[in-house]
Amino acid sequence: MSNKSQVSPQLYKQTLLAGLWRENPVFRLLLGMCPTLAVTAALKPALTMGLSVIFVLLCSNIVVSLMRNFLKPHLRILMFTLTIATFVTIADLFLKAFVPRMSEMLGPYVPLIIVNCIIICRSEACASKNPLAVSIIDALGMGAGFTLTLCVLATIREILATGAIWEMKVMPTAFVPWAAMSMPVGAFITLGLLLGLVNAISSKRT
Repeated sequence: MSNKSQVSPQLYKQTLLAGLWRENPVFRLLLGMCPTLAVTAALKPALTMGLSVIFVLLCSNIVVSLMRNFLKPHLRILMFTLTIATFVTIADLFLKAFVPRMSEMLGPYVPLIIVNCIIICRSEACASKNPLAVSIIDALGMGAGFTLTLCVLATIREILATGAIWEMKVMPTAFVPWAAMSMPVGAFITLGLLLGLVNAISSKRT
């Protein structure tokens, strides 16, 4: 029993930190590229998308973990999809009811969380094979890693495109906005540079 209590905290810590760096969904696994490129022109929509993904990921991991012993191999993907679709619908309706302007800004990308590879990946790789506590921590780590990535990308793009962040001016008056940063090309350039930076840091640490 004492051996289990010594191992568990370390396992929880590794599971949580994996999503933030070692197995970061965007920077290391290259998952969820569509919303990463599409909703990061500004910080507000990026944060809203990240929180929506955390909600769906956490709820779906909980449900999949609880029913893991009852899943039939040939039905598991169907059950994963139905579970994820349920919580995506809840998130989408919540945004439409309470934050309609943000829901309009995000457009179809909230409903498209259903096909987000991060959610399916964690259901298959973690929640369907691990107990509830590990599945919850995995969802929080992966969701936080994804949200952090979106926010970093959005912060850089919004500042360079408008000179402001969260609609607050942060650049001097003489700053000339880079209009390209609010366009798709800005998303690709920023993401590419960040991926290069992450790879360089990882190589140096290795």
